[in-house]
Amino acid sequence: MDFTIRTVRPEEYETLGELTGRAYLDDGLLAFGDSDWYLNHLRDVAGRAALTDVLVAVDEKGAVLGGVTFVPGPGAMGDIAREGEAAIRMLAVGHAARGRGVGEALVRACVERARAVPGCARIVLSTQENMRTAHRIYERLGFLRVPERDWRPIPEEPEFVLLTYALEF
Repeated sequence: MDFTIRTVRPEEYETLGELTGRAYLDDGLLAFGDSDWYLNHLRDVAGRAALTDVLVAVDEKGAVLGGVTFVPGPGAMGDIAREGEAAIRMLAVGHAARGRGVGEALVRACVERARAVPGCARIVLSTQENMRTAHRIYERLGFLRVPERDWRPIPEEPEFVLLTYALEF
């Protein structure tokens, strides 16, 4: 790999936030575009880092290539995590870094962290139906669909469903 996965640093918060927001916007993943309420959450790396672990992929020059939020259990940021489960949130890879294994490496890093959490037996994540590239990563790493845990995060938008994947250890 020509990049490193590590905990994001405060001086990288803004860059990772913008990269994450751009990835979701450019891929058409935000129903309301620039005015979508979720965009602020995607950009708020400092807020996430204050609550849980945010990982970043950086190249040999320190350029941010992508990031992911790892949640070690239920609670803050663990929307769908149950007892004994960790969660992955907000996986994003900048367009220029795609195809280099960055997304898969970030997911693998989360799986490694989850396995190190005492009592953790599973890692879960939510994804949109049209995030097919991400689905291929998850499935390649052994994640399975758990359709009975699919959910609707926005009551006012009942047609917006998040799919759930899980990996048992």
